Amino acid sequence: MKITSYGINAVNAYKNQVRNVKSGDNKASFADKIEISKAAQNMQGITTYSTERAERVQQLKEDIASGEYKVNARQVAEDMLKYYRF
Repeated sequence: MKITSYGINAVNAYKNQVRNVKSGDNKASFADKIEISKAAQNMQGITTYSTERAERVQQLKEDIASGEYKVNARQVAEDMLKYYRF
């Protein structure tokens, strides 16, 4: 049995396809574009969170090393109950 592909234009996804560009057209129109929302731009500007977190972690490490860090057992138990009940 012979299978022929009548009327089907094959596209090779692994081979660069040639685009016909007129000499008067702008080649930049084919370039990829990205737009960052205002909310994302604002989030990029906030770096205080990472510095505050690093300071907090450093403080906890120092407290643990010196033996000053105390665990509130009641709070841990309440949080565990909340986690497993809901």
